[in-house]
Order: sequence, then structure tokens, then C-alpha cells
Amino acid sequence: MTSTPDSSAAPERAALGVARSAAGQFWSLRETDDRQVLQLSQLHGLPDIVCRMLVARGIGADLAPAYLDPKLRDLLPDPSRLADMDKASERLAQAIMEAEPIAVFGDYDVDGATSSALLLRYWQMCGHTMRAYIPDRQKEGYGPNDEALAQLDSEGYKLLITVDCGTMAHAVLEKAKARGQEVIVSDHHQTGGGLPECFALINPRRADDTSGLGHLAAVGVTFLLLVGVNRALRQKGFFEGKSEPDLTQLLDLVALGTVCDVVPLEGVNRAFVRQGLKVMATGANVGVQALGKVSRAEGTWGTYQLGFQLGPRVNAGGRVGQSDLGVRLLSTADPEEAIGLAQRLDDFNTQRRVIEADVQEEAMRQVELGLAKQNALGPFILQAGKGWHPGVIGIVAGRLKDKYHRPSFVIAIDEDGMGKGSARSVSSIDIGRLVAGAVDLKLIEGGGGHAMAAGVTLHESQVAGFEAYLAEQLGSMALDAPRQLRLDATLTPQGATRELWEQMQGAGPFGAGNNEPRVVLPSVRIVHQAVVGDGHVRCTFSGEGGGRLKAMAFASVPEEVRMVLQTARGPVHVAGFLRADDWNGRRDVQFMVHDVAIA
Repeated sequence: MTSTPDSSAAPERAALGVARSAAGQFWSLRETDDRQVLQLSQLHGLPDIVCRMLVARGIGADLAPAYLDPKLRDLLPDPSRLADMDKASERLAQAIMEAEPIAVFGDYDVDGATSSALLLRYWQMCGHTMRAYIPDRQKEGYGPNDEALAQLDSEGYKLLITVDCGTMAHAVLEKAKARGQEVIVSDHHQTGGGLPECFALINPRRADDTSGLGHLAAVGVTFLLLVGVNRALRQKGFFEGKSEPDLTQLLDLVALGTVCDVVPLEGVNRAFVRQGLKVMATGANVGVQALGKVSRAEGTWGTYQLGFQLGPRVNAGGRVGQSDLGVRLLSTADPEEAIGLAQRLDDFNTQRRVIEADVQEEAMRQVELGLAKQNALGPFILQAGKGWHPGVIGIVAGRLKDKYHRPSFVIAIDEDGMGKGSARSVSSIDIGRLVAGAVDLKLIEGGGGHAMAAGVTLHESQVAGFEAYLAEQLGSMALDAPRQLRLDATLTPQGATRELWEQMQGAGPFGAGNNEPRVVLPSVRIVHQAVVGDGHVRCTFSGEGGGRLKAMAFASVPEEVRMVLQTARGPVHVAGFLRADDWNGRRDVQFMVHDVAIA
């Protein structure tokens, strides 16, 4: 690690002289116009650091009121902008009015579970029930399969909705159509090989869709579908003499799915999450509340609680347990049932962590062996292992991506030689498009996804060809230069108050596309440090002007950063972000360490 400026690493000046930090990053301060900052501060009474955050995000004084208080009524697009939306809305409205049997086929991750639960709860609001089918991840894999749809047909379900899947299921949907089943696909994954044979495909990423809503998660697409269905029912007079469903009460599910699918928190997505968190705070959804209790989600919930505490437990059912538990939990109205389902998901999440650790250790060992032989990493990482649990490969792919800054594929190969893989990408590479291209070229059996995440199905014999395709597509990309860490502002331990944190939340919710504000604590001293839990480092920083600030570097933070926190004797610059500390009812803040450099 060095903090010596290196003009070859980046053309701009390094913040605090940090050209390569402990995490191998080049630090830079976001440029802001001081006049705009002052104008914002004077008009809205906000502290300087918050004004700098807003200006750096392109929010001036005229846009600030709407940005700080996003209203869904102002940002919600007309559902009719999406291709096939009106056709699907009319068909589903007809099904509700005539009480037709209908089933939803959902994916087993959080986006799929929340999308399925949205439909189930809306049908309940309309006085009907809907059959939910969530495939077993290990036995059936991702997306619609012919056996499942044929089973639903035998049960009398001629009308189906697939959520968070279906776009690439060409052969399966063609057979369903031949059986006389009408399938409506509500999805957001990359298309490839043309459009599937189905009654309607609502997907903002289909080539002929001009909605400009490609940033939506599947749960956002499904919510717009319900807006369309609700409007169609209203026009047909279905609600005369009865209460019309309040769709805003479903926004907690939309927020959960949107955050956990890591889609950009911009435009209507930002309003979905902001308003959804408010709905969540009312405690109306007993499943969400039960999940919060087993997750030990304290204080005011935000995107951290959704993405890192609630989400992994919903996912755990599909990864290593029973795939339909998440949907059942999020759609139940029975508090006792909710408590039981939440506890089972928490237990599965504990099992998932153990399994994940074993697969991650083996995958990283293979990467390091390859690195020792080649003395360099290629433009991507692909690791395959026999007997690896397919339920954790997506998480392991994410860990590899974070550690090596490469698009990463992890493939679990079963005893018959079939492989199921998950991929996670860096911001500059659309991995969903890469996978769709491999499907079109018939290099793999199947796959799909979006820019940052994808899944593949292939035979062991196809791995080498797929690897060669990726090497050709990605070429010799320059990914080894220091990555840039953009910082919003400097802060002292004394200035890190709860009030400041609360004011900073006005620029939220934070997540993909709207990163949590990164600040730097210049020249602080580590007055206490201790390793806790599974490799986390808890410490306290002291500033030159006084004040102390509690901090935490989780085990997911690079080991090099955690080692500096344990061994540094002199002052250090620390980059990270503030987070509320509501443990045991306190109302404080702590600093979450992202990176560090010797001052």
C-alpha cells in the first residue's frame, strides 16, 4: 500500500494524496460548484456536506425539493408505455371478473418472491385466490419448465403469469401455447433469440419496447401490471359498491424486491423504495415484520436492512431449503404462520452461510492457484466445481467479483455432468448481454439475466467453449489499474452526528445507481481496535480537533484494509460512510469502513 501520488494511475489529483489505498483504489473528491452548494444551503437550510452530495449528483436548487421528497404520483409512468401491457391488463381484468383459475410461476429469489406475493395479495384484495408455483432450484433450475407447466395444465390452469423469468423460455412457452395455455410474462431480463411464443411479454428490455423503463426490477414491472389491471377493472365497473384495492399498501414488497435485485435507484425506483419503506414502517405486512424480528433488524429500516438482513433470508429458502417459503411468508396474513416461516428461513440462512463458505474457499483457492501459475488475471473469472451447491454459487460469484474486480462465473456441476452457473459483473460489462449471445450461438444450453447478474445452464463439455467465447468477447480489458473511489466530502469524528446522518438520508434511498455518500476522515488515530465475530474489526477513531467515532470494518472489507486497522500506529485516512446505530434503543451513528490509507 502507498499513499504517494501517481500521475499515471489517473489523470486527476488524488484526494489526500491517496493514489493506491490499502484496497488498491485511487481516491478522488467529487467536483462541486461552490456557488451551487451555497445556493442550496441558503434556500433549503441544509448543511454543507449534504449540499455537496446533491450538487455532485446533478441536483441544483430548483430540483432539490422534488428530489428530497420524491412523490410516486409524480414519477409513476403510465403502464401503457410498456409493450403488451394493455393486452395483458385487459386479459387479467377479465379473469378477475369471471373468477377464472389462474397461477403465477415465480422465480425463487427475492425479486421473484416479491413479484409473486404482489399478485397473490392483489388477487386476495379482489376476493379471489391465485395458485403459486415456485420451482425447486436444484431439481428444476431457473425459469419455466415443461413438466411444471404441464402439471398446472392438468390442475386446470389455462391462464398463467410468469414473474422474474420466462423471457428466454422459448421452447417451454411454445409447448404451453400448443396445450392451449395463455402465458403472460412479466420480466426484466435480457432477451435473445427473438421473442417467446406467449400471450403477452411485458419486459422493458425487449427490443421493440420504447418505454425507457429498463431500470425496473421484475417487481416494478409487476406492480405496473397491477396498476394496469386495477385501471381496467375500474373502467369496467368492477369496484362499484365495493372498496377498490389500495395499491400503495403493496409498496413494501416493491421496495424489498427492488433493493435486493440491485437495480438502479433512480426515477420511479427511488420513489418505490422511499414510499415502500414508509409502508413497511406501519407493520401492515406480518410476514415482513416476522422476517425483521428473526433478522434482528433494529431501529429505522433502510436499504441496508432490506438488502443485507431481510433479503438473504428470503433467498435462503430457494438456495438451500424450500423454494416457496419466501412467497408464503410475504403473502400470508396469519401472524403465527409468519413467525414459523420466518424462523425456518432464518435457519436455512444459517445453513447457507456454512455451505457458501466451503464453496467460496475452494473457488478462491482455484483462482489463486491459477494466478500463481499465470502471474496475471484474465478479463474474467470462471470457476467450476463438481458437487458444489447450486444455491450459493451466485453469492460466491459476487465475492469473487468484489475481490478480483472481474466479471465472475461460478458453475456447479452435478453427477450427470450438467452445470448450473451464476455470474456477477462489474459496472462496465453487461453480463446479461454476453450470456444471451452465448445462448444465440448455442454454446450453452440456456441462460439469461441483466447487466450485473445472470445465470447459465450448460454441460460440462461446453465449459471450455463458453470460456473461449468469453475470452474473445472481453479481450484484453485493462482491469488492473487502481479502481477509483469517489468521495463526496471530508468529515471529522466530531462532526459525525446523528442529526447529520438523518439530513444525509434526504438524498436516499441509497443503493445501485445512487451510491451511499462516501466520506473520508482525514488523519484520524485508531484509539481502540478488536477483532470480533467472523473476522470483523471494531475500532474507535479520534480526530485532531477532538471527538471520537465508533467504526466497523466487516469481514467483507478487503483483508488488507482490516490489517491496517489492526496494525497502524500513526494517523490514517479512512474512507467509508455513516450508518445509524440503534442497538439497544440508542440513537447514535457509527462509521462503516470501506478503505484506508496511511496518512
